[in-house]
Amino acid sequence: MPDLGKYAVEVLLAYGVSIAILVTLVVVSWQQSRRIRRDLEAAEDRKNG
Repeated sequence: MPDLGKYAVEVLLAYGVSIAILVTLVVVSWQQSRRIRRDLEAAEDRKNG
């Protein structure tokens, strides 16, 4: 691990927050994708009968 000096807490906190935001964005995007795919399949089923 590199020596971060007196700002180690701030740097590691910034990394942690950034990773948490990225993970949240991926999870939300994945959930939206599943919902939209399900809605699209339902619409296609209604169309095809």
